[in-house]
Amino acid sequence: MKLTKDNLHDFIRGAAILGTGGGGDPYVGRLMLEQELRKGADIEILDPDNISDDVFAINVFSMGAPTVFVEKIPNGAATVISVRKVEQVLGRKFNAIMPVEAGGVNATLPLIVGALTGLPVIDADGMGRAFPELQMVTYNVYGVDICPLVTTDDYGNSVTYETDTAQRAEWLARGVCVRMGGISQAAGYPMTGRQIKDTAVRHTLTLSVEIGQAVREAREQHRDPVDSLIDYFCTARHPRHAATLFDGKVVDVLRETKQGFTVGRVMLDGIEGSTGKHCEVTFRNEFLIAKTDGRVVATVPDLICCLDRETAESITTESLKYGNRVKIIGIAAAPVMRTPEALAVFGPRAFMMENDFTPLEELG
Repeated sequence: MKLTKDNLHDFIRGAAILGTGGGGDPYVGRLMLEQELRKGADIEILDPDNISDDVFAINVFSMGAPTVFVEKIPNGAATVISVRKVEQVLGRKFNAIMPVEAGGVNATLPLIVGALTGLPVIDADGMGRAFPELQMVTYNVYGVDICPLVTTDDYGNSVTYETDTAQRAEWLARGVCVRMGGISQAAGYPMTGRQIKDTAVRHTLTLSVEIGQAVREAREQHRDPVDSLIDYFCTARHPRHAATLFDGKVVDVLRETKQGFTVGRVMLDGIEGSTGKHCEVTFRNEFLIAKTDGRVVATVPDLICCLDRETAESITTESLKYGNRVKIIGIAAAPVMRTPEALAVFGPRAFMMENDFTPLEELG
């Protein structure tokens, strides 16, 4: 897969949908990446199925609350500083970059770092979506160490972490992130090609492009873009269950920035033809659980997406507002995200919910 100015908008649209409401403003990520492409950057994207076992990659990402990203945008140069600091600790150079998550600005930042460093980017990540905490990745589930982890602020100040668990790294780095102004640029989870093949969610950059293309083509052909998106997932190369969970209007949003996260919930009333009267979706950076008329219809790690009902453009948690007419859709997570080991790290109980995980296709 090749990323160019021609398919950039498709990629950004798809990454925003996979962000499940979080991951940072996709518009900001597009502008940053577009700038590098206009400078002539040729970003090489590697198929994880074809990389050698001795490839040595580093995951890069912005850490913080999406509400902060609106005013303090991610910083590619600061992210490169974090990468170089990890190399200094390990005494070894990286020869590839990876996205830690598939959604929002954190899907674009690795490509920007690839453009700045000349390193290729691997078409895989650790979530296949976005999650709010650093330990919530398949790498951690299946034994990859997050450390050394480095976070850097906009002024080039860096902190290096060596911890016993990824969860402790999250706890420490989150506190530092708050003091860095609510956003920091990070590098962690150094990985070999063998570890990538064994633990990553594959081909998510390609998936983003294909999602965006499906939505764009539906709009050009005057078909319902939300229905076309659902059809895409059901008939894709690796099919997944997808469905519309609710069709309605936003009537209230409760949202605050707290301890480095954007937390809250959105309430919707159904419109004519909707499957229910009321819907409530709770979020912590990303949408975590959706209830229709009090009944759970989707939970993490399955994807819950809030889309403009006419265009299928993703609406992020920091931009939700009264009056938005939206469709809430659910998309089954990749199989590697649904194992018992994975659910222990990022299933409903990991978010202190009362519900155990039930697959989306069984809740309908």
